[in-house]
Amino acid sequence: MTTIKAQDLIETIAGAIQFISYYHPTDYIAHLARAYEREQSPAAKDAIAQILTNSRMSAEGHRPICQDTGIVNVFLKVGMCVRFEGIDDLEATINEGVRRGYLHPDNTLRASVVADPHFARKNTKDNTPAVINVQLVSGDKLDITVAAKGGGSENKTKFVMLNPSDSLVDWVVKTVPLMGAGWCPPGMLGIGIGGTAEKAMLLAKESLMEDIDMYELQAKASSGTTLTQTEELRLELFEKVNNLGIGAQGLGGLTTVLDVKIAMYPTHAASKPVAMIPNCAATRHAHLVMDGSGPVYLDAPSLDLWPNVNWTPDVKKSKRVDLNALTKAEVASWNPGDTLLLNGKMLTGRDAAHKRIQDMLAKGEKLPVDFTNRVIYYVGPVDPVRDEVVGPAGPTTATRMDKFTEMMLAETGLIAMIGKAERGPVAIEAIKKHKSAYLMGVGGAAYLVSKAIKGAKVLGFADLGMEAIYEFDLVDMPVTVAVDSSGTSAHITGPAEWQKRIASGEFKGIAVAAG
Repeated sequence: MTTIKAQDLIETIAGAIQFISYYHPTDYIAHLARAYEREQSPAAKDAIAQILTNSRMSAEGHRPICQDTGIVNVFLKVGMCVRFEGIDDLEATINEGVRRGYLHPDNTLRASVVADPHFARKNTKDNTPAVINVQLVSGDKLDITVAAKGGGSENKTKFVMLNPSDSLVDWVVKTVPLMGAGWCPPGMLGIGIGGTAEKAMLLAKESLMEDIDMYELQAKASSGTTLTQTEELRLELFEKVNNLGIGAQGLGGLTTVLDVKIAMYPTHAASKPVAMIPNCAATRHAHLVMDGSGPVYLDAPSLDLWPNVNWTPDVKKSKRVDLNALTKAEVASWNPGDTLLLNGKMLTGRDAAHKRIQDMLAKGEKLPVDFTNRVIYYVGPVDPVRDEVVGPAGPTTATRMDKFTEMMLAETGLIAMIGKAERGPVAIEAIKKHKSAYLMGVGGAAYLVSKAIKGAKVLGFADLGMEAIYEFDLVDMPVTVAVDSSGTSAHITGPAEWQKRIASGEFKGIAVAAG
């Protein structure tokens, strides 16, 4: 009989959360490095370079890979010969580990979880509760998988009840483009097939905890070794999804996914439930096994496993922009794909701030900030530690602000916006109407971006925490013009171009080559 003590479990969970906040899984880094080497799209290659550079900086600095430090998922497999000591409530014990992991003073993580998800949506301040799945198995060990799932990728989850004869491949290839780029590709797809609706979702989520091994699978196929039907399906989906040309950050390129995982379970004869969940560029998970000997801590990976990619701003190819003197005429001069380096003072604001601004304008109340000729950054930064002015501060998904775009441009004097991923038709129409622009930062490069922020102060809505309105003082913050003043979107033109080029056979042997 193995005894697991409460304090040991708490320390194990807290340590794992800290570990995954700043260390990518090494299998992810290896596959992303290969994707970087073979990428032919300049925009996609630059985005991957930022992600790889950010990853190493986070590993060295022990600070979060992404400002969205996720909602915690804990998968427990409890051996039947395991007993707990000092644990009356297993979920409460795990959540105490989560609490300590997120409030660690040397690496404070962002609290993103809100209680009462439909009404008050009040932040719990410590990122609890976790989403916990417990399974009883044979043996005398406690098997633990801890993951921190970002909202951008989780929000792109898809589910369908297919007919038994329907094509899974057709559904996936049709559905992935509908996910947009808010899940920060390149990442991986987890697909659950079978069971019931909730079982398919669990299968998909659990499959994302597996090691990325697509290159090994490709090598196996190339060697002539007989593959299982599931392996053949993974390879087919990997190739067809990458042939869509979506690319890194949705800007067009050769690599959209690094791997496709598939898990299955028996289902009703009349059913074929399918769930698909993406993992983003901030793939964060760890596996641990407790045997009763005390808390378990993960060994730090060697920094030699990271490729020698050191992204720095390209001052020759990029245009420096003075935000303190920005005019609508200068905004109108930008073209899709232009890379800019932002300098000066910039405002921030995201979902909750936009909703409050909307309510205040409707009541005729004065806003706490003057947005005239200003740029807003959709971000919820991590709190600073030590000598930082702000913690990791990468962009959040811009489409969530689409419904507020017309209001902001028409009623506040705002002239440009920054976020990640594409904008929808409503936002693009407002941008075109007001001759504004949308600029895109790289999702998955939050720590790198934060180094461009030299000053930060809250100007409004302080009670919203990370969703307050900040003013950042910038030196060379990198962004790409994603939607120009004419309404042309790089997230539409880029993937369309690269899908066509891939289909022409121009990159045959490059896009999915093993090794």
